[in-house]
Amino acid sequence: MEIYFKVKNPLNVEVRTAKEYWQYLIIKKHSVMHDKEEVVIETLRNPDEIRKSSIDEEVFLYYKKHDRLYCVVAKHIKKDGFLITAYPTDKLKEGETIWTK
Repeated sequence: MEIYFKVKNPLNVEVRTAKEYWQYLIIKKHSVMHDKEEVVIETLRNPDEIRKSSIDEEVFLYYKKHDRLYCVVAKHIKKDGFLITAYPTDKLKEGETIWTK
């Protein structure tokens, strides 16, 4: 699959997604994310806060305020990561804060 974008985050993990995944899973589930690639890239590259999921220790939630608060969810396997989902949110989810701006 063709890599759509790849971003190195403050934890030194490279998070990637495929174009097909972005179009058919992210946009289909959260249509509000249409044309929000730059929001996702900037949230991964320069988040306000990163939290570790309370359910899966390999899943991390990145938060950043743009026009509203966004959450980008990625799975990390060592220094390699991939995008799970991204969406606007009203609040931070539960989980251990592991990095703040």
